[in-house]
Amino acid sequence: MYITVYVRYILEYKIVFAYHEVMYIATIPNRNSPPAMLLRESYREDGRVKNRTLANLSKLPPPAIEALRLVLKGGAVTGPIRDAFDIVRSLPHGHVAATLGTLRRLTLHQCMARRRSRQRDLCEALVVSRIIETKPRSKLSTARSLRHETATSTLGQVLEVEWADEDDLYGAMDWLLERQPRIEQALAKRHLFEGTLVLYDLTSTYVEGRTCPLARRGYSRDGKRGSLQIVFGLLTNSEGCPVAVEVFAGNTGDPQTVAAQIEKLRERFGLQTVVLVGDRGMLTAARIREDLAPFEGLEWITALRGPAIRTLVNGGALQLSLFDAQDLGEITDPTYPGERLIVCKNPLLAEQRARTRGELLDATEVLLTKIHTATQRAQRPLRGRDTIGIRVGKVLNRYKVGKHFEIAITDDTLTVTRCQARIDSEAILDGLYVIRTSLAADALSAEGVVRSYTSLAVVERAFRRMKTVDLDVRPINHRLVDRVRAHVFLCMLAYYVEWHMRRDLAPLLFQDEQRAEAEATRPSVVAPAPRSARATAKDRTKRTGDGHTVQSFRDLLRDLATVARNRVQPTAPRAPAFDVMTTPTALQTRAFRLLKVAPVKL
Repeated sequence: MYITVYVRYILEYKIVFAYHEVMYIATIPNRNSPPAMLLRESYREDGRVKNRTLANLSKLPPPAIEALRLVLKGGAVTGPIRDAFDIVRSLPHGHVAATLGTLRRLTLHQCMARRRSRQRDLCEALVVSRIIETKPRSKLSTARSLRHETATSTLGQVLEVEWADEDDLYGAMDWLLERQPRIEQALAKRHLFEGTLVLYDLTSTYVEGRTCPLARRGYSRDGKRGSLQIVFGLLTNSEGCPVAVEVFAGNTGDPQTVAAQIEKLRERFGLQTVVLVGDRGMLTAARIREDLAPFEGLEWITALRGPAIRTLVNGGALQLSLFDAQDLGEITDPTYPGERLIVCKNPLLAEQRARTRGELLDATEVLLTKIHTATQRAQRPLRGRDTIGIRVGKVLNRYKVGKHFEIAITDDTLTVTRCQARIDSEAILDGLYVIRTSLAADALSAEGVVRSYTSLAVVERAFRRMKTVDLDVRPINHRLVDRVRAHVFLCMLAYYVEWHMRRDLAPLLFQDEQRAEAEATRPSVVAPAPRSARATAKDRTKRTGDGHTVQSFRDLLRDLATVARNRVQPTAPRAPAFDVMTTPTALQTRAFRLLKVAPVKL
């Protein structure tokens, strides 16, 4: 019985103090009596090593003391002590501790509600499960993963929501949606300031079923033509940290969402001077004139479309000779009074577009040649102007380069000729883009404007991770409007936690944690962004500077999940069960320290 109690004591405390203390058995001489056997631990305090006694083991038999000494040294336990315990259950815990610990370190749970409640605990569980699960679960499946008898992790146990069912989770989603304005306002207060740069972009995703009022047919960015979809827009700060999200009907055009974002920034977030960055399809001339210009202090950065750039070239305002010695220049044009136009020429982008155009032209020509051959074959030749025209139309719509071909169709022939003059005219603009802004030169330099506009890529990266890589917004199976909105908002909160986790864990991931230093070596803001020497070394060796294996974010979460909480049941009669945590590996310990999370405290 003594052996059982002391082994339990050691196993529990060995994990709790694993980061700071070392436990050992000390033999203390006792004059004419047998030596005292003391369980001690050494620890650091104010840079000094100190010791303290935890228990007196003198009454234990010598074999038991030696077995305990072996346990403390990490050796294998055999014999009676090994047979004294059964591990009755083991639940993955490390990924829960990392994710939930980050959520609480960010005080996101307090943004939901200051006081703990069952609804808040359930919302925390929904956010965390969205990150740690490799595939999205239904609410029924999520509830089962939290329950005591069917748990797949310690999440339900830690948050004390082990008896929740799917109706409880749906109720928590409704509760969370009611607090969306308050939560977004708290996030905006943290990450947005007067004069700050605000990135805004829009995406769409398809919806399962046909009864949701928000589900409409529109332009699908998922390539699901003809499917019902929703549209949602994401507001982030200049670094891509998500702040707010809003859901629109699936047939809503990008420009129609701008007014709602301006109202959100000025009325809800109380920001009077901001710089809104949006792509060329969103901040159109009409939106700038009607939605942005009336508000003093509201500046913007966007880009011109291809036809507008061609107009500048044909009108002489944009001289292509400008790029003979530089890749960036600033021009003015009467069409854009009071605005700055920053013109950029990216040779790598020009080469890529020329190569892509050539490949599309070749592929289209091959398909058109097949149709021409069908009109000339001896057996069952293709006949009829309309029949041939339908076949040709399908080919031209496939690769969208029909404007570069001269096509003549008769009842029994098809003639195809490339229009080289049009191809050459389009090629002149390859790699050329023009950024348009209302900001004065003394407020932001031309290089700063270009850098700000290209930072929209971080929002596109956020959409990619939310939709396909990590969080899987789709498929959306909800039927009620508020449930769809709550689902998207829940995914945004999960991405908020993941964004901070990725930033903190960057030294262990393939991400470049020294991007700012690498940016200083960039020859031009138009040139491709370089990777730092450390990131290049990680790519080459697949090892970090301190020897750890470099992983993707998802692989690192799977690794952390192997830190398990084991339920240990002593075989001695009436002995209580207790939990013992798996000792983290060096890599896992490093990850927890980067996240500032102690897994044993959750």
